[in-house]
Amino acid sequence: MSKHPVISGRARRYLLLAAVALVLSACTGGTKVVEAWVAEVKARPAPPLDPLPVMKQFETFEYSGEGLRDPFSIPEPDRNSGGGLRPDVNRRKEVLEAYPLDSLSMVGTIGAGPGIVGLVLAPDKVTYRVRPGNYLGQNDGRITAVSENQVDIVELVPDGAGGWLERQAKMALEDK
Repeated sequence: MSKHPVISGRARRYLLLAAVALVLSACTGGTKVVEAWVAEVKARPAPPLDPLPVMKQFETFEYSGEGLRDPFSIPEPDRNSGGGLRPDVNRRKEVLEAYPLDSLSMVGTIGAGPGIVGLVLAPDKVTYRVRPGNYLGQNDGRITAVSENQVDIVELVPDGAGGWLERQAKMALEDK
């Protein structure tokens, strides 16, 4: 015989149900206190609001630039100035004009004197031969001179007012 009595499954369920009912009945008594506290807080007068800040008076300014050029519009180029610099739109583009000038590098020369040819390495890892008169870079850069140490270039860049400016550039031989 065992020292502990055996409780059947049905009796266990009844005991559990009774315990839950006892716990739930203990919770209902405290709601009166909470309801009284909420009613008391609602009955209190609201605290006064902070005063609104004083608005500063700002000095008015009248814009008088009505007759001036609109700063947000692109100026029309002067069509009457037939001279002046501008890129040749009918010229066939050369291979090295597809790359920005700073992505190209001079890697050497071939020959000497007036027949010297520069060697330029492009980002596609191909070395190209260049001479005065060839174009490279994306700003219509024309090679003006090739020496043993550098290639001299003249680029055409927009001046912001519808015209074009010449800008000198150089590509020097890299020391390795």
